[in-house]
Amino acid sequence: MRPPYTATMSNTPSDPGKARTITDIARLAGVHPGTVSRALADNLLVNAETRARIKALAVDHGFRPNQMASRLRTQKTNVVGVVVPLGHEQRQHLSDPFFMTILGHLADQLTEGGYDIMLSRVIPDADDWLERIVGSGMLDGVLLIGQSDQFDAIERVAAHYRPLVVWGSKVEGQKHCAVGVDNRLGGLIAGRRLIARGCRQLAFFGETKTLELAHRYEGLAQASQEAGIALPIRCATHLASEIMTAEISAHIDRLSGTIDGIAAASDVIAMHIVRVLADRGISVPDGLPVIGFDDLPLASNIVPRLSTIRQDIERGASAMIVALFERMAGKDSSSVVMEPVLIERDSA
Repeated sequence: MRPPYTATMSNTPSDPGKARTITDIARLAGVHPGTVSRALADNLLVNAETRARIKALAVDHGFRPNQMASRLRTQKTNVVGVVVPLGHEQRQHLSDPFFMTILGHLADQLTEGGYDIMLSRVIPDADDWLERIVGSGMLDGVLLIGQSDQFDAIERVAAHYRPLVVWGSKVEGQKHCAVGVDNRLGGLIAGRRLIARGCRQLAFFGETKTLELAHRYEGLAQASQEAGIALPIRCATHLASEIMTAEISAHIDRLSGTIDGIAAASDVIAMHIVRVLADRGISVPDGLPVIGFDDLPLASNIVPRLSTIRQDIERGASAMIVALFERMAGKDSSSVVMEPVLIERDSA
């Protein structure tokens, strides 16, 4: 619910026919000024008919919210910080399709809940980067998109700052509230899918500095161990778009004839792999099967359509908002671990 607000006037002093204060509106409506304030804030303690009448008067008299006065009174900013920490990948852009997808879902639900958004792409430059954000006094709560390589910093802040929710992995005993998929299981499912196609030397394209992607590799390695085959070859691939294709090309050329199945750390990496293979005349999946991770909207629109491990980003964004609102209200909320799902399409 939006906090109660006062109002300023858009009319000028030369317009004596207009009410200029909440007291003026209250007199016209025949109610107490407090009722006007509650009605303009959509407080259900005021009946619907009275709320509608007061809002109509406010429109007629040119009221607009005085948010600063409200914030001083309630000690709330009505602003949530959405922060993307990039300690591991400083060149990655917010235009990355994964970020755009989850940010869209978060923005829709936050604004529908009456909150403004302060979006920050942060390159951690000191140990206290997150302390500076939560201690700024500008935010009612913080959503982090990814743990990056900043797990310890997040844990330290979570020990004393409650309205913090993170998209990422959950590990035993962690303090911070995380929402995300079971990344180890996702990697395991991807590996089993490739092995079922007859693959015997897998490769993992991605980097393992972040908890989420490290867990995906671990799951892939578990699938290889179950099948009694060699561990997957790690092919470090950055998520920064301007260098990704060159890195993938180098890996493909170096490993040509060695690997027979590729698990990508993300759909975006998988899409670049498919393009690099096409440039070399290698068909997917017959020449080399490729499986992604995320199930972004783009995954079903490329050719061949991308087989992938789905993490339900929309559901996860909703769970983050629910957990954050609970914590902002002084309640507790637990981490949420979603189950990954294999989406079978054409590439693997």
